[in-house]
Amino acid sequence: MAEPRDQDDVPSREPGFTPVDKLAELSPRQKKEVREKSRPNAALIHETIRSEGIGELEREPWALALSALAAGLSMGFSMVVEGKLESLLPPGPARALISPLGYAVGFLIVVLGRQQLFTENTLTPVLPLLHDRSMKTFGLLLRLWAVVLAANIMGACLFAWAAAWTPVFDSAMARAFSDLGREAIKAAFVPTFLRAILAGWLIALMVWLLPAADSARSFVIIAITYVVGLGAFPHVIAGSVECAFLAFSGQASWGEIFTRFFMPTLLGNMLGGVALVAVLNYGQVAPEVEEGANEPNGLSNVPSGRQGGPDEH
Repeated sequence: MAEPRDQDDVPSREPGFTPVDKLAELSPRQKKEVREKSRPNAALIHETIRSEGIGELEREPWALALSALAAGLSMGFSMVVEGKLESLLPPGPARALISPLGYAVGFLIVVLGRQQLFTENTLTPVLPLLHDRSMKTFGLLLRLWAVVLAANIMGACLFAWAAAWTPVFDSAMARAFSDLGREAIKAAFVPTFLRAILAGWLIALMVWLLPAADSARSFVIIAITYVVGLGAFPHVIAGSVECAFLAFSGQASWGEIFTRFFMPTLLGNMLGGVALVAVLNYGQVAPEVEEGANEPNGLSNVPSGRQGGPDEH
């Protein structure tokens, strides 16, 4: 005698069923498994990031500042690990391929620790502005950018000062830090600006990929930031640690760092993140998102993704 089948395993047969409707042939349990194993579509990723962006815009400035200061300090470990690898490996292709892995360490700490990093904010809080094009949202975005950028740079400079003026690192490490800094300021304004666009593009793409990454989040962060380091694409916060080390150790002036690194890198990172990721990805899902919206897109009408104290991203 055949064993009775679980009701959840019996395919549902609804009125109007046809063989073409393959999904209708599945049982409720099977349909649930299909939904769980399906990749999130672009609209879902977009709404996830937009919700997080709304939460960031609504956070208090002091919370943003503390989180961003922690991020600036954490980015110093990218310089430390990359510098250590540079000092240990002999010059050649192996050093060029392996040392950029150290560049990913600071980003892992910042992203997994949910600290505020300026280049991530060229995507996350920009999406709410693209939906709610009001002066209020624009003002909140400018406030967030100003607070996070200033605190990031402060943290980066504090780490660089400690590296230059305390005996924490040996002379070999110090030479490696100097080499990284000189590499960051060696190019003229335009080449630095153009390469910085690619860095901003990649970091914003990393943010776009993370909601669908699940357990592979660390791999996504390492892979993307490794490409940034390998290509020597300048990042305004990570590079500021290396450049500030040069200034604090008397190897470069602050004016030189500002004109040859900071300004072109800042502008390039912003253009890469805002124009090439936020706007383009918004454009591909805007009709679907706006068609499915049941209420206005203002800040007060969309649930914020994360709010809280300074330990959040």
